[in-house]
Amino acid sequence: MTARTRDDVPIVLEGGGVELRTQAIGGGFSVGYVTLPQGTHMGPAFKGLPGDACQCPHWGYLLKGRLLMHTDDGDETYEAGQAYYWGPGHVPEALEDCEFVEFSPTEDFRTVLDHVKSAMG
Repeated sequence: MTARTRDDVPIVLEGGGVELRTQAIGGGFSVGYVTLPQGTHMGPAFKGLPGDACQCPHWGYLLKGRLLMHTDDGDETYEAGQAYYWGPGHVPEALEDCEFVEFSPTEDFRTVLDHVKSAMG
């Protein structure tokens, strides 16, 4: 069994108010603690991935804020207090300052993170 608090998990991506902490927790999954300031649109960071979108599925809970998720099937708004599943092919946009915790397949997430890190420069 493994448990991690936000402060236990290392920062793997940071800049412009965006903060992503993630760490493998077992069973092929990683936990992520994510902070996105209002106005953050992840589209540019996903450019070059299939569909120019995140291809990693995520299960999580929005702790704070409102987030607009862009997908090929349309846009959907998520609000603090909601649990979610985001399938492959999504692009988040923070309508307000957002904080969420999510669980993702480690290898799929690593692929997306490597791409985002190279896109950020």
